[in-house]
Amino acid sequence: MPAIQVNGVDFCYGDKMVLKDVTLDVPPNQVTAFIGPSGCGKTTLLRCFNRMNDLVPGARVTKGSIIIEGADIADRAIDPVQLRRHVGMVFQKYNPFPRSIYDNVAYGPRTLGEKRKSALDEVVERSLRRAALWDEVKDRLHEVATGLSGGQQQRLCIARTMAVDPEIILMDEPCSALDPIATARVEELILSLRELYTIVIVTHNMQQATRVSDRTAFFYLGEVVEYDTTRKIFDNPAQKRTLDYISGRFG
Repeated sequence: MPAIQVNGVDFCYGDKMVLKDVTLDVPPNQVTAFIGPSGCGKTTLLRCFNRMNDLVPGARVTKGSIIIEGADIADRAIDPVQLRRHVGMVFQKYNPFPRSIYDNVAYGPRTLGEKRKSALDEVVERSLRRAALWDEVKDRLHEVATGLSGGQQQRLCIARTMAVDPEIILMDEPCSALDPIATARVEELILSLRELYTIVIVTHNMQQATRVSDRTAFFYLGEVVEYDTTRKIFDNPAQKRTLDYISGRFG
């Protein structure tokens, strides 16, 4: 069963349609990449998956449905806060809280009611280990997180996301603010995490899509032009527009 099912979705900001009849299935425990030129709708769809677009006045799905864990996430019975616990998000610009490294990771479990120090210690260590950050910060847990390097801060944000045990992790251009070395570390992390999570990544970097993703969807003007295995998309695309985009003829 797909981790996410998108069925004929139209999405509008006010009167402007930004997604048109989008249909795709996101498989579990794989990395799915969304590529396409700026303004093509890929980030909008990503933000639909945890209803972040609810925060934008006039933004709405006007047709179709998005099914996660068998439920239509637009259903009024779905609590967006609980949805965002199951569908975590890592943003383009790393955004640690101006608190300690420990408190950043413990924040989510605390808000869910966990008070026991032993349990918090365990989830902090587990999440930092999964984020390949524990060995770098284990002796600095009570230092302010903003003192870390950019790449470390982004991995900390990934650890913070994992601390509440999501099933799905959304990543919106997670490496765009990082240098090549930090980017490589985050990409290694993404590859290691797909055994534990379903990951959907928006990226402008097509080389990154080829390195980390199992499947790729190419978006153009609000539509999915082509969606297939990443190897097929980049080695033998079925649509001319896909070939033109990945070969740099536009975008």
